[in-house]
Amino acid sequence: MSTPAPTARDANLAKIFQVDSSVRDNQKIVENHKKAADHYHLAAKRHLEAARHYQAGLHEKAAEDTVAAQGHSVLAHEYQNEIAKTAALNGKV
Repeated sequence: MSTPAPTARDANLAKIFQVDSSVRDNQKIVENHKKAADHYHLAAKRHLEAARHYQAGLHEKAAEDTVAAQGHSVLAHEYQNEIAKTAALNGKV
């Protein structure tokens, strides 16, 4: 048994689902950009707090802030990787 040739209706449905997929991917990229930005913002705040603590001689608190800043940077970088993967898989780069 052979498969029937695609109809115009099939082609239209394919376009609709392609758009839906593209919209979902774009939303995912937007959300990941926002999450990355949030984590970079938190990392910057913790770095500034660490600097203030070091100036005040509070080295233990400064070290805690430094570790927290590094954690936020790592999370932000992971969101950036997800953005790149999504874009690459959809031919946007």
